[in-house]
Amino acid sequence: MIGIVVHSLPESSAAAARLAKRLGVAWHEIDVHHFPDGELRVTARPAAATTIVFASLDAPNDKLMALLFAAEALRRGGAKRLVLVAPYLCYMRQDSAFHDGEAISQKVVGKLLATTVDRVITVDAHLHRTRTIAEVFPGIDADNLSAIPAIVDYLKRQGVTKDLIVVGPDAESEPWVRDLADRLGVDHAVGHKARHGDRSVDIAFADPKMFAGRSVLLVDDIVSSGGTLMTCASTLAALGAASIDAIMTHALFPAAMTQQFLEGGLRSVRSTDSVPHPSNAIELDAILGEALRAELAAAPAKGPER
Repeated sequence: MIGIVVHSLPESSAAAARLAKRLGVAWHEIDVHHFPDGELRVTARPAAATTIVFASLDAPNDKLMALLFAAEALRRGGAKRLVLVAPYLCYMRQDSAFHDGEAISQKVVGKLLATTVDRVITVDAHLHRTRTIAEVFPGIDADNLSAIPAIVDYLKRQGVTKDLIVVGPDAESEPWVRDLADRLGVDHAVGHKARHGDRSVDIAFADPKMFAGRSVLLVDDIVSSGGTLMTCASTLAALGAASIDAIMTHALFPAAMTQQFLEGGLRSVRSTDSVPHPSNAIELDAILGEALRAELAAAPAKGPER
């Protein structure tokens, strides 16, 4: 048995294959078969002593089941250490019971994965009311990487003008927005968001005059329904912004909505490849590869004979 290998769910194959190439290890796609009644049959290729499973967990319900089945097969096949690379980590937003009777999905999924794998690596997990990723995954190693280094590298290659303002939609985004702006050497601002439902928000800014005639980069960790992004863009356009572009870590909105964004005043909409999406422009290979460097160093060149 080889010392380390990458396996991936089918939807994550392109990014997983690139990551395996960067690490200099083999990559295999996990086969997922859907029976007519919706049940799954999952088949994994040979395991390694350290096995990395790459699975971005958007549209998560079938993927979670496939991941559990793959983990069982890989453990039985000899995997001593399972490392889950999930650039997008599902069910993190419901981190509290906001109404009586609501399930706290973050706790449920965290405990489930903590009993399945030995380490979780994710990117910009939604932890607004949870202090650290370690609280989500009790008893195992866990890393919540920032996409900012990848975004900064991408923007610098594209060219950054000094009149740029990096804008976040709400106070929760302020640390992220400030960090990105500081690395680019430009101004930043965050809005005050009042939410009236899943698709209804109002956004205001403390200094509305600062946007007139300037380029704006809207940034957010997750764009799902797109309501916040559209409201923020229309607000900034009304305040006189010369151009408005958007970058997010996780693009969860339907691909067809991109055209609506462009028609609504955004010049461009770009995302990292944490979730496969037509808006993908920023690869996370480098930060994921760096996070896995210790696994490469610790993995045995060859495990016990099978």
